[in-house]
Amino acid sequence: MHVAVIGAGAIGTVLAAAATDSGHQVTVCARTPIDVLVLERDGTDRTLPVSIVTDPADPALTRADVVWVSTKVADTASAAPWLIRLCGAGTLVAAAQNGLDHESRLAPFVPSEWVVPALAYLAAERLGPGRVVHLAGGRVVVPAGRAETRLTEAIGAGLIVRGVQDMRTATWRKLLGNLIANPITTLTLRRIAVMEEPGIEDLARGLLVEAVEVGRAEGARIGDEDVSAVLAGTAQYGARTGSSMLYDRLAGRPLEHQYLTGEVVRRAEIHGIPVPLNAAILALLEALDRGLLAERSA
Repeated sequence: MHVAVIGAGAIGTVLAAAATDSGHQVTVCARTPIDVLVLERDGTDRTLPVSIVTDPADPALTRADVVWVSTKVADTASAAPWLIRLCGAGTLVAAAQNGLDHESRLAPFVPSEWVVPALAYLAAERLGPGRVVHLAGGRVVVPAGRAETRLTEAIGAGLIVRGVQDMRTATWRKLLGNLIANPITTLTLRRIAVMEEPGIEDLARGLLVEAVEVGRAEGARIGDEDVSAVLAGTAQYGARTGSSMLYDRLAGRPLEHQYLTGEVVRRAEIHGIPVPLNAAILALLEALDRGLLAERSA
């Protein structure tokens, strides 16, 4: 099997490692030229036996059986030239991205029936170009059936692939986790240990309770038990772990707040549901992101 990974960041590198563990030919499509891709896990460095391609027009690029899209949501359009070269009838495109509506997000570039959401429960950090540390987690949630079978073949030797029947609910559950870890670590410039500070758990719970009501209005089967599960699950990643949005802030990159908290606030407005805590967090993140943009433009 030929497995391609678009995006050589934290999640993409862990996926590429899992594909090589599964015995496949692996191509990593990277925006930044790098000579090697190194994954650190449990204090040990491993150079991945992958082909790294930085130009979609490279003649060495061939059709793939499975393509993982692991770019930031705002950079999805940058995957288009790669998808044109890598995809054809029979290719399965797995969107390992944050947010909701994975299929419609990629629909302008590939037929939506080729696309499945892939919810990566992984804690990994990009330490520099071509170097990533995998801190915790090893599960990817996908639609049950054909996609589950195919993606298990693609990465199952390195990660656990779990198929579920109700992806709407699964996607909202993943969003719930991102609604607390990402904004709170980003705004405080702290890692997950910040969740133990006085008042932070109450804030996190309030954000989740609001989001659950919105998710239920959107058709997700979520409730109070998910609030408790997310609060407990976040702590399990360990105090050393940050969040993808925190890493983006530290690197001066654009934030993904509009695809996380922004989704809750926009959909809450449609359903007439008040979400004052999420709206306040969104305003703070928007102001922070504009400040980062000003710094990048200076």
